[in-house]
Amino acid sequence: MQLTRHATALLIAFASAACAGSGPISEAITQPTVGLDSCTVARPDLGGPATQAELSLFAYDAKAPLNLQRVAESTAGGVELSGISYDSPAGGRVTGILVDPVDRSSLRPGIIIMHGAPGSSRDAWLIDYARNYAASGAVVIAIDAPFARRTGSTLLMTRQDRDEQIQLMKDLQRAVDVLRAQPNVDKDRIAFLGVSYGGAMGVQFAAIEHRIKAVALVVANGGWVTLKTQPKDLPSLATLSCATRAAWFRDMKPIEPIRFIGLAKGTPLLLQNGRLDELVAEADAQLLHDAAPDPKKLLWYDAGHNLTAQANLDRHDWFVQQIGLDPR
Repeated sequence: MQLTRHATALLIAFASAACAGSGPISEAITQPTVGLDSCTVARPDLGGPATQAELSLFAYDAKAPLNLQRVAESTAGGVELSGISYDSPAGGRVTGILVDPVDRSSLRPGIIIMHGAPGSSRDAWLIDYARNYAASGAVVIAIDAPFARRTGSTLLMTRQDRDEQIQLMKDLQRAVDVLRAQPNVDKDRIAFLGVSYGGAMGVQFAAIEHRIKAVALVVANGGWVTLKTQPKDLPSLATLSCATRAAWFRDMKPIEPIRFIGLAKGTPLLLQNGRLDELVAEADAQLLHDAAPDPKKLLWYDAGHNLTAQANLDRHDWFVQQIGLDPR
C-alpha cells in the first residue's frame, strides 16, 4: 500500500494471531501527532510520502574511484574474512569487512549486512551471519555507519544526525559498487540485510538503491524519529529543550525512512519482528508492515528484539528463493 499521511493519528487495529507469519494480538493504539515546531512532547507530523527532491539528497558520483583496500585477516571453514576500506562520497574512508568463500571459481550472490545502533561491522553476531552466508555461497560485505567511525554518542540530537544518515545511504550505495566490482559476484543477485537500526536504514535504502534484488528488514521500525517518539521514549525526549527538539525534527523529518518505503515497490521485502520487542514498539512495526509495498513477506515471532533461531532459518530460506543462496 502507499504510505498515507502520518499526520493526524497512528490508529492501528491488530488482528489476533498465534503463529509466526501472522499479525500481533488484537489491540488498537492511537498516538496523536503534532506540528514540527510544537513544544508538545509527541511525535511530529511526518507528512506524506517522500518527494523527488528529498530522494535527490542521496545522489552520489558513481564514477568516482573507490580506492578499495582489502587485507585478509582470517580463513576458517572455507571462508575468508578481510578488513576493507574505500572512499566515502562524503569524505573520509568507509571501513568494514568482506567475507567470501575461498573458492572463487564461480559467480556468487552478494549480501550487504547493516549493523544496529550502537554497533559496528565487527559485532560478533554480524560476523557469525556473514560467515554463515559465505559458507552458503555468498560474498558478504558489512560497513560501519558514520557514527561507528567517530567517538561520542550514536545519536547526537543535532543536524549531524541528518548529515550522517545521508552519508550512510551514499556509503551503502558505494558498498553495492564494491560488490559489483568483485569478479566472483553475480551483479543481478545482490541482497540487503539490515537488523534493528540497520533495518530502519534498510527501509530507506530499499527505496534508493534499485540494483538490490531483495531486502530483509529485521526488527525494524520507521526510523530515528519514530524510535525517539515511542511512548516509552517520550520522557527522555522531554529532557531536551523545545528549540532543540524542534530543530532536530525539522532536520530529520525529510529523511525519515518510512516516508520512502513506497518507492521500494517491486523489490521483494522480508519484514521480521518480535511481538515482545522491548525496543521497537509493536504499533510502529505494524505501521511499517502496512506501509511496505508488495511484494512483501511479513513474519512475526514470539520474541523480543533478539529474534528466534527460526527467524534466522526463515531468512536463509527466503534468500535461497530470492538470490540463490545455497540451501541450508
